[in-house]
Amino acid sequence: MATKTISLDEEAYERLKARKNEGESFSETVKRLAGERSWNEVTGILSEEEATDLESAIEDGRARSTERSNRLTAALDEAVDDEKPE
Repeated sequence: MATKTISLDEEAYERLKARKNEGESFSETVKRLAGERSWNEVTGILSEEEATDLESAIEDGRARSTERSNRLTAALDEAVDDEKPE
C-alpha cells in the first residue's frame, strides 16, 4: 500500500497519540477519527437478533423498491404504447 508522509506540530501529534488505541496504527487512528469505519470496527455492535431484523428490513426495502420500479416501468411502457400511432 502506498504511504504519504505528513507533518504535525508537537501539540497535534500529542493529541493524536492520546486518541490512539492500544495496538492501533496512526493510520487506523486517523481513519477512525475521520469517520471512516472498517468492518472490524462495527463487528459486535448488533446482537444476532438485531442483525437479523436489520437484514430483514433491508430486504423488505429492496423488495418494495423493486416493486415500485416495476410499477413505474409498466406505467411508462403503457404511456408510450398509448402515444404510438396505429
